[in-house]
Parts: sequence; C-alpha cells; structure tokens
Amino acid sequence: MIRKALFVAVALAGVALAPLSQAQTARNEPLWQAVTAEKQPALDTLRDLVNFESGSGDREGLEKIAGYVAGRLKTLGGEVELIEADMATAYRMHDTPEKTGPMVKATFKGTGNRSVLLIAHMDTVYLKGMLAKQPFRVEGDRAYGLGISDDKSGVAAIIHALTALKKTGFNQYGRITVLINGDEEISSPGSRALLTALGSEHDAVLSCESTSVANDRLSLATSGIAAVTLKVTGRASHAGSAPHLGVNALYELSHQMLQMRDLSKPQQGLKMNWTVANAGTNRNVIPADAVAFADVRVWSVADYDGIEAEVRARAKKQLLPEAKVEVDFVRRRPPLEPTDVAKALAKRAETIYREIGRELTVSSIAEGGGTDAAFASLKAKGPVIERFGFAGFGAHSNDAEYIAISSIEPRLYLLARMVMEVSAR
Repeated sequence: MIRKALFVAVALAGVALAPLSQAQTARNEPLWQAVTAEKQPALDTLRDLVNFESGSGDREGLEKIAGYVAGRLKTLGGEVELIEADMATAYRMHDTPEKTGPMVKATFKGTGNRSVLLIAHMDTVYLKGMLAKQPFRVEGDRAYGLGISDDKSGVAAIIHALTALKKTGFNQYGRITVLINGDEEISSPGSRALLTALGSEHDAVLSCESTSVANDRLSLATSGIAAVTLKVTGRASHAGSAPHLGVNALYELSHQMLQMRDLSKPQQGLKMNWTVANAGTNRNVIPADAVAFADVRVWSVADYDGIEAEVRARAKKQLLPEAKVEVDFVRRRPPLEPTDVAKALAKRAETIYREIGRELTVSSIAEGGGTDAAFASLKAKGPVIERFGFAGFGAHSNDAEYIAISSIEPRLYLLARMVMEVSAR
C-alpha cells in the first residue's frame, strides 16, 4: 500500500517512477565513472568562477561571468540565451539597482517527454576588490573562495552533472532548462518572474544551492524573507535651550522598536529582529528624523499576513502623538513550503544516494535562509527540491567560505541521477 501510494503521488507530479527493485539499488557504473572523471574539471571550474568578481551590484563582473557560463553551456550543446531583466516591470525594493545582472538560460532537448529545470545563481554578496585578498585556494579537502559555496558550487554542479550525463549518452529527457541568474543575493528582483514562469512549465525543479558540510541533505522548505522599514518624522529644536519645542523622532522610534520586540515565534519559524537604526544629525539638536530596519523570516505565506497586520496595528500606538510614523513592509521572498510530490521525489533521492553507499537527509523544516526555489515553486505543479550543490561552509563570510572537495563526486552523481529519474520514461 505504501509503495502504491508513493507511485501515485509521484505520477501525479508528472515524474516517471520505476518500481523499486534490487537491480535499481545498484550503482549506475557508467555514470559513476563519468562523475569521477569530472572531479578535477569541476574543481577547475570552481577556480574559474571564483576568479570572476560578481557581486550583485557589480554589473561588469556579472557580464563577464555570465559570458563564461553561457560559453560552457553552449559547448555542452545547449541553446543559450543571455536575458536582461525588464527593470520597468521588476519588483522594486530599496536596494534594487537600476540594472540587475544578466540571466543565462540554456535549453537541452532530448528524446523523452519529461522536463527538468535546474537553477543556481552566479552573484555573490562580496564587494569588488575583495578577490585580491581572498583568492581561490585549496587546503586539504577544502577549496576556498568568495562565493564558492553560495552559489558558484551550484553553477559548477549543473555544468558537470550535464557533462557526465552527456558522456554516458543519456538523452531520454524531453527538455532540460538551466537558468543561472545574477540577482539572487538581492532577492531576485529582475529574475523572479522568469523563475516562476519556468517553474510552472517543468515537471520538476532541482535547485542547486549548496548543502552543508555538517549535514548531507536536500531541503523541501526554505524561509520567506521580508523587510520592515520604520520611519519616524518629528521636529527639530535646540537640545539645550528649547528641547520642549521639538518632537524627538528618536524617542518615538525607540518606543516603536521596543513595543515590537516580542513578535517572533521561533517554534513556528516566525522571526522578526530589528537590525539597523539611525537618527539625528547633531548632538545638540533634537532629532527630527529616525529610521529603523527589521528582518523578518517566515515558514508559510499565511504568516506574512499575520505579522504585517500586527506590525501596522502596533505602529498606531505612539509615544508622541505629534510624530509621524510610517511603516513599509516588503515581502522580499516567499517561503518554499513542502509538498507531497516533493516528499515523494525526495524519497527516490534517498534511494539513489544509497546506490553509492551514502545516506541522505531530507529536511522539511526551513532553517532561516531563503532561496530562488521558492519563486520557482509559486505556480509549479511538480516537485521543487533545494540543495543539490556541493557541501559548503561559511557563506557570506570574508575568509571562511569553502566547499568540501570530497563532496564533488557524490553530489554530481545525485544531481545527474535525479535528472535521469525525473526525465526518463
């Protein structure tokens, strides 16, 4: 009965599922040989990718790395496009640049009728000029570099998993689409619409953010991310001779922050934390302006509605009635929520990983980070699964970001076999 339910759940998602058998638990030897041969080339690709500085605001660097990625995918036989976001219709946030980085889209056509979307991003959080102090380097089992884990690992994983599949002659997919974007670290304002559209068109989405060196896993859930901007306008006055004539924006801002300090509900994945605040211009002037920013994380879309309503309601309870209080609640990224079809396909991933003698953890609980898998899932009918990249550590750090070299072969095998699993009849 359990086997039958699993088959039905995955079939409904448009994913081919062959019956489990002893033969299918054996390692796919041609593929294993192919991914083993890709270990050093993948490391070389990671070196090349790290040597491109590609911060989300570095348009020149993003154009260069996009050209490199496009060339690699074209060499593999993909029909490649460099796509510019339409900034007139892009989702605008306070940190959205005038022009985001380009997207690389590649399409591979096979002989089957299933479709798979592979996604990763090539932008990083690092500023231009940091590469000189933190170059690519290898120390033992660790390959260090800015952005190597988040998410140049995912770009390399896609390139070399496709290379391995090509070497084995596998082409029983209908279509494999690759989308590598350059604005993920700023919440994908230019690429989110295309991610959602492509997610709805494919039978499965495999997103290639890295897994953790501490936990070899796939994720069925990621956090939604929102930002709260609280702006207070008061009235300036001399702090020594006429403070009573002013309206202290800093007092009101402090009051607002303190009365919203208890909105987090960690047990249900709801977190709201004030992280930045600014007020005033001079020591001897009652501040007329003050602003604060909060970071919000949620596990479900419904939680957004509740916490936004509560923030707006509390903001009306002012300390200083003469102050003007404005709240801006921006939903930067939706959460990826677990689905039955994703759980069923993840079960197959566990079986596949055992083919090479490894155990895979599948997590249905978001850990606080948000990814583009959530945008791809918004209108998707099939499974969306995250963390097919290599095992990494130290994302967003200045000197500790690395991937485990020993994870390259097993992770390439997992990604390639999952493409086979989804796309073959």
